[in-house]
Amino acid sequence: MKVHGKPTRTIWPVGGARAVEIIDQTALPHAYRVVRLSSLDDTVRAICSMQVRGAPLIGVTAAYGLALALARSADDALLQDAVRALAATRPTAVNLHWALLRMQACLRPLPPSARADAAWHEAGRIAEEDAEQCRRIGENGLQVLLAAARDRSRLDLMTHCNAGWLATVDHGTALAPVYAAVDQGIGVHVWVSETRPRNQGLLTAWELRQHGVPHTLIADNAAGLLLARGGIDAVLVGADRMAANGDVANKIGTYLKALAARAAAIPFYVAAPRSTIDFACPNGAAIPIEERAADELRLVYGRDASSVAAQLRQLPADEAVANPAFDVTPASLVSALITERGSCAASTAGLRSLYPEEEYD
Repeated sequence: MKVHGKPTRTIWPVGGARAVEIIDQTALPHAYRVVRLSSLDDTVRAICSMQVRGAPLIGVTAAYGLALALARSADDALLQDAVRALAATRPTAVNLHWALLRMQACLRPLPPSARADAAWHEAGRIAEEDAEQCRRIGENGLQVLLAAARDRSRLDLMTHCNAGWLATVDHGTALAPVYAAVDQGIGVHVWVSETRPRNQGLLTAWELRQHGVPHTLIADNAAGLLLARGGIDAVLVGADRMAANGDVANKIGTYLKALAARAAAIPFYVAAPRSTIDFACPNGAAIPIEERAADELRLVYGRDASSVAAQLRQLPADEAVANPAFDVTPASLVSALITERGSCAASTAGLRSLYPEEEYD
């Protein structure tokens, strides 16, 4: 995708060095800043602080983080310690654990002397696969959306959180069909929820603006009214973890949009790659829900009148706060799942039709 007209990814290896660079997403949308990750500690900090965010991108970053950890020493103890540190960063996004399991399967059979190079190459393969899978999600999702659209010359969509290219290596998940539509000359308008308290919707608005996609930012609580009024073809979101029965964990507030979409008889689609599907998780009740820091609600970040980065306290420091980061949308509210292999019903049978080789609990 593009930043200031230049094709850009969210993470890329640094030429001539065992390091990667990332877009610091905590600086967006007010500033575009690139940060270098050169160690395990850098990577853990980047994931925990949400300098990188979005389930697919977290998984790729963790793979590179493991490769960085093994650059100087790659014995079994260090490998295990690095895996443990990375696995503890974000509990809900299953791509993180999927990537670490894949990296371990590649590295453990090798002698320590061969692990550093192998880790670097495997992380690169995971990154390239993510970009390609998201590209295919865009192609498959566009066909689903066009079938549901009232007017084939324009798509009116609503989304939540950020499931665009900023949440992946490239293309995105929920926004991949949007970019595919733009590339084919199909008109698109996207209604973007701000997605408090982290305001990831502001990242969606930023990347849509960078790519020239018409969009309107809305307060989260406006979604129900807009869906009830009609004029929206579909709600399209990403996922942080999908259970084997089609239940979906995504950013807090997704469930409410699914309920509103059902009441308004508007399709509700979820787009995600294979790495987001947890075939060992039987249903949404088994998905761990991350509870994030209370100051995400107590403090607001932005720019002051002089355009200087600043924070504003909107609640007393001792105000009791609950801040669950995700909710679970039951499969019964999902019109279809969109993956790199095609679309299917949100059910075990539907997922089996696309991934027959997997083991299901």
